[in-house]
Amino acid sequence: MTDRYCVFGHPVGHSKSPAIHSAFARQTGEDIEYRAIEAPRDDFIGAWRDFVASGGRGANVTVPFKEDAFRLCDRLSPGAERAGAVNTLILGRDGRVFGDTTDGVGLVADMKRHGVALAGARVLVLGAGGAVRGVLAPLLAEGPSRLSVVNRTAAKAVALARDFADLGAIDGGGFDALAGPYDVVINGTSASLAGDLPPLPEALFAPQACAYDMMYGAEPTVFLAWAAPRGARVIDGLGMLVEQAAASFAQWRGVTPATDRVLADLRSQLQG
Repeated sequence: MTDRYCVFGHPVGHSKSPAIHSAFARQTGEDIEYRAIEAPRDDFIGAWRDFVASGGRGANVTVPFKEDAFRLCDRLSPGAERAGAVNTLILGRDGRVFGDTTDGVGLVADMKRHGVALAGARVLVLGAGGAVRGVLAPLLAEGPSRLSVVNRTAAKAVALARDFADLGAIDGGGFDALAGPYDVVINGTSASLAGDLPPLPEALFAPQACAYDMMYGAEPTVFLAWAAPRGARVIDGLGMLVEQAAASFAQWRGVTPATDRVLADLRSQLQG
């Protein structure tokens, strides 16, 4: 019998997850069905229960339901517990729900694909929302010399840095606290979606620095368009999307799919 999986979101019609996981299934020979489900904003748990009743075995979760998914779980991975959010749900044979977050794993894997060195690097992360909270532990595990979090509301960045201080050298503050240059700058704000650019100084990047935007699109984001002429190597978040999906797939099926061809096909479709 075919095992069923899905991605929950609102909206979710734009999601590339069905295409990604269908490609993984073909590649690995796994017999799965994967679709997108737009859950009601006020009844994520009801949507999950309906999906399970129809034979669902696991799910990805995207905005705005990652915190709802966190509260749904009976058991959590250490990463999900620290992040306070879940993007991967696994239904156990005992009916208990396990939750994990693979966003940070996906980000780090994509950076490694591009040869971005995080060990010993001066890393700056823009934003202090849920997207950033979910990636800080994997970033700190790579051993940067310092990781700084900045946000328009400085107090949020300070609190976030305090929460992760046991994992490595990390500090937080407002944009006026920027003290570059930095070797790696990661945009985890939603500003790119609105065509907005955070207030960044001209001398932000060290030589051979990398600018990474967790968002992606057919055209470079506003942040990447700003970073490129200032000498940074620019990378968007499409690879992160594919890598976090591969990590979820591996948890569900016990086999890790190759990502290069799937990413190349997605990139071609995006630009086509």
